[in-house]
Amino acid sequence: MLNQFSRTQLLYGKEAMDHMAACRVAIFGIGGVGGYVVEALVRSGIGALDLIDDDKVCLTNINRQILATRKTVGKYKVDVAEERIKEINPDCEVRMYKTFYLPETQDQFNFADYDYVVDAIDTVTGKLAIVENAKKAGVPVISSMGAGNKTNPAAFEIADIYQTSICPLAKVMRRECRKREIDSLKVVYSKEPPMRPLEDMSISCRQHCICPPGTVRKCTERRDIPGSTSFVPSVVGLIIAGEVINDICEGYREKEMQNL
Repeated sequence: MLNQFSRTQLLYGKEAMDHMAACRVAIFGIGGVGGYVVEALVRSGIGALDLIDDDKVCLTNINRQILATRKTVGKYKVDVAEERIKEINPDCEVRMYKTFYLPETQDQFNFADYDYVVDAIDTVTGKLAIVENAKKAGVPVISSMGAGNKTNPAAFEIADIYQTSICPLAKVMRRECRKREIDSLKVVYSKEPPMRPLEDMSISCRQHCICPPGTVRKCTERRDIPGSTSFVPSVVGLIIAGEVINDICEGYREKEMQNL
């Protein structure tokens, strides 16, 4: 029967679509990168999504985040995402966590529940905790490296963390993964050297902070407030989503072949 996923089914087949509908994917961080991961996964037919993000939509998110519009400013990103998901696929099961993922909050999550894990946060301690917990649970995980301060979307590629270079975040992750004896980690990264953002006080959050009242983690706490474009985080998110879908379908096919 014709449905919203029929064009996808022409490529993957009905059995793979049924498998995707039975899968649960966790997306940690649903901002510039993670929001596009969510968008592509729900449009691909993934049947259950866990959304983990404690942030609210800010006016400055509108240039790059699919969940950010004038209408959604001030709302929790997970609430906006759930509404959007249900408009695309009412049957998709959504679990929301208004939580900033760190080692201190990791006990809220059972990684064994997931068929795939996406790390789209930018805190190294949180990223490492996600990777370690996914590895312990035997769940595939993919991690986004630095997408801020870059302007070339064509420079991003999929690699193992130990095959990366140039990216400052990947450098830190390589070192920390070695310390923890993590032998591999699939990442999306770019060899484009990051730009140093301008310190323009006329448009700087340092001088004109508009974070909603009660915001705990303000961008002004960073050494540099990163610049970003509409077309870099979106591409990273779509690359990650494509890898998730293809890995899930490939894993399904391999399992079916073993059962023959």
